[in-house]
Amino acid sequence: MEYVYTFLIGGAICVIGQILMDVTKLTAPRVLVLLVVSGAVLQGLQLYDPLVQLAQSGAKVPLPGFGYTLAKGAMEGAKQGFLEAVTGGIKAAAGGISAAIAWGYMVALVFNPKSIR
Repeated sequence: MEYVYTFLIGGAICVIGQILMDVTKLTAPRVLVLLVVSGAVLQGLQLYDPLVQLAQSGAKVPLPGFGYTLAKGAMEGAKQGFLEAVTGGIKAAAGGISAAIAWGYMVALVFNPKSIR
């Protein structure tokens, strides 16, 4: 059942993003920012953590999950002081960002990407 919740909730988040791009005049970068900020705001209101407990990766991997990670790191850092509150989000998300950069570089080496222009 865990996989079903992961698939349904992760898919629903992606469907919401796609609907926002198709139905409204919002551009992809604006939808990206909207989803990241919504994850951070929902975590600040303690509403996103129950969704993560239910869907796990289905809620952590899409864009609101990045906002959730930043907000959660900042909230945990705030317990230790102001500087930790400022840097806590970056520390919490550093592993995922580093992995994305490393895998992107390795894929670029293998497939030899070319510029569109």
